[in-house]
Amino acid sequence: MYALIVPAAAPLVLLATVMGLSWWEDRILPSSRAEPVEASSEVPSAPAAPAPLSELPRADTALTGEAAGL
Repeated sequence: MYALIVPAAAPLVLLATVMGLSWWEDRILPSSRAEPVEASSEVPSAPAAPAPLSELPRADTALTGEAAGL
């Protein structure tokens, strides 16, 4: 019976270990204040969205530079 319980419980034990270490890292370990407080309050800018294709390439043609609009 133990031969069935141990392999079935192994993923749960590993998950609990990872979650416990994550909690320990967030709550127990001292945080390093390497960057100034002002810099941490800034929101990073999102990258610009790529320009949409003016016309979708045909399905029967290979995707070349001309079909991709490059």
